[in-house]
Amino acid sequence: MKMLITGANGFLGQHLTLYLADKGYDIYACSRGESRIPSKVPYTYFPVDLTDRPAVAQLVAAVKPDVLVHTAANSKPDDCHINRECCLLQNVEATKYLLQALKEHTPGAKFIYVSTDFVFGENGPHAEDDEKGPLNFYGESKLLAEQAVQSSGLAYAIVRPVFIYGPVWNGVRSTFLHWVKNNLEQGKAIKVVSDQLRTPTFVTDICKGIEAIVTLQQQGVFHLAGKDLLSPYNMAVAVASFLRLDAALIENVTSETFIEPVQRAKRSGLSIAKAKQLLQYDPVDFATGVALTFNNQ
Repeated sequence: MKMLITGANGFLGQHLTLYLADKGYDIYACSRGESRIPSKVPYTYFPVDLTDRPAVAQLVAAVKPDVLVHTAANSKPDDCHINRECCLLQNVEATKYLLQALKEHTPGAKFIYVSTDFVFGENGPHAEDDEKGPLNFYGESKLLAEQAVQSSGLAYAIVRPVFIYGPVWNGVRSTFLHWVKNNLEQGKAIKVVSDQLRTPTFVTDICKGIEAIVTLQQQGVFHLAGKDLLSPYNMAVAVASFLRLDAALIENVTSETFIEPVQRAKRSGLSIAKAKQLLQYDPVDFATGVALTFNNQ
């Protein structure tokens, strides 16, 4: 099976490329600039700017994928709030370019779109069909892209993760967990909020869930998140505990401590009941995820 992965230089994109290539899929990966993916497994890479419509059409025509997994996005809420036109181009128009190219060159292909819990507002964890209510422009842009996918006429699946974490290497951006580790190792005090709740997602679990969507030929919307509802403070303390670092350096604060341009939900997170039932999705608990994140580093 021929699979095209966008955003392949990103955190999820790198993990997904390596995971699916290792499983034996014929992987084509694209992202801006040269590849930063470790060459542990065979894959074909294309440097492509997805906001360049002709380049997108040329890419899809050349690859003709059976499945396209669209992970690329501007996922920085503050940046999306400040640069709204750019956000719409990267998150909505680029998605539409990919959809149109698939319809023209491989109309029988499946489009798998990686979205976010930011399409919802408060009162999580949310089920797939809960009422949407994004609290910031990033969430609005991802919801617009979801709607474009749903109205495309293509076979599709939409996956929503939350607060992704996992192992890092040279060339892949660090996660919140690594920020905690690096500061505590240097003896630096950090302030971490305890009044925001999330269901943090171990990156390999998302990869497994996407593979299940493909192999089980599932369509529709699926939440691929973790099983634990935690605050960033809870997560930071768990990292300190596992790595035997000084948790006293972690100051428990509220979100009012930080002045941010965008609003974020206090109680977010996603319900994974549907994915458990239809995909046999079985994510690790957070403590296990922390161990898997740091054991080989």
